[in-house]
Amino acid sequence: MKPGKSSREKLHLGLQGYFNQNMLTTESTSNHDNLEDKSTLDLLKAMNTEDQSVPHSVNNEIHAIQNLVDAAYLKMSQGGRLFYIGSGTSGRLGIVDASECPPTYGVDPGVVNGIIAGGDQAIRNAVENAEDDPLQGWYDLEYHHINELDFVIGISASGTAPYVQGALEKCKENNILTGAIACNKPSKIGSMVDYPIEVVVGPEFVTGSTRMKSGTAQKLILNMISTSLMIKLGHVQGNQMVDMQLSNKKLVARGTRMIMQQTGLDEYTANDLLMKHGSVRKAVEHAANW
Repeated sequence: MKPGKSSREKLHLGLQGYFNQNMLTTESTSNHDNLEDKSTLDLLKAMNTEDQSVPHSVNNEIHAIQNLVDAAYLKMSQGGRLFYIGSGTSGRLGIVDASECPPTYGVDPGVVNGIIAGGDQAIRNAVENAEDDPLQGWYDLEYHHINELDFVIGISASGTAPYVQGALEKCKENNILTGAIACNKPSKIGSMVDYPIEVVVGPEFVTGSTRMKSGTAQKLILNMISTSLMIKLGHVQGNQMVDMQLSNKKLVARGTRMIMQQTGLDEYTANDLLMKHGSVRKAVEHAANW
């Protein structure tokens, strides 16, 4: 009988795909060294210098972002949903973006969804090996009854997270349109999707710490995607969030000012309308009859 592989051999085989990551830009050596010897001011200046390159890198992918937004809009305008799926920092950024859509634009919580490897507990604490499971991503999407009307965006700075790859592969098999946000070019997930966004920001300030420039780039792109979609779906008029939820005093005051600007009503009348109808949009619509 042929002897089985030892645990050490199995670990080596499982890591083989990662041994080549020194070829990835996200794993390349920082432009800065001896960080522990630098003053606080020097550290801050160096990080800020690196960060200034990120918006330019995002701009290089502006047409790819446009293509993704237009494709996602076609799905969402037919009642489809948007899903972000990622692990670690990438997953958390997707959850942040998704969670801000209901209060900002008044959409139902299920319209934009963030899914992270390891589940909700991974939002605060790393879950061991969660991103290495190539099957769980699809199971997590299935929990939400994913279908052909939906649009799924995989987020992975390296572009190699098995959790994300597995989910995107199954989406493809089930005729679900997909996009990707990665910080290597070419990237593994970029090659798997219909609408790849591959924004290369260069070496991280701390080598391999993709929560830094890569995370900043991902956050900028997610802002662009969700904001463009909400505008195209009609949740902004002029430049105002007319469907925002009135969840605190600051937003009530903002909504009141918006109604005053649009209708010429005084503060008290505008506030009464807002509180009666529950949104700026509805308050303005009923202002003529006040």
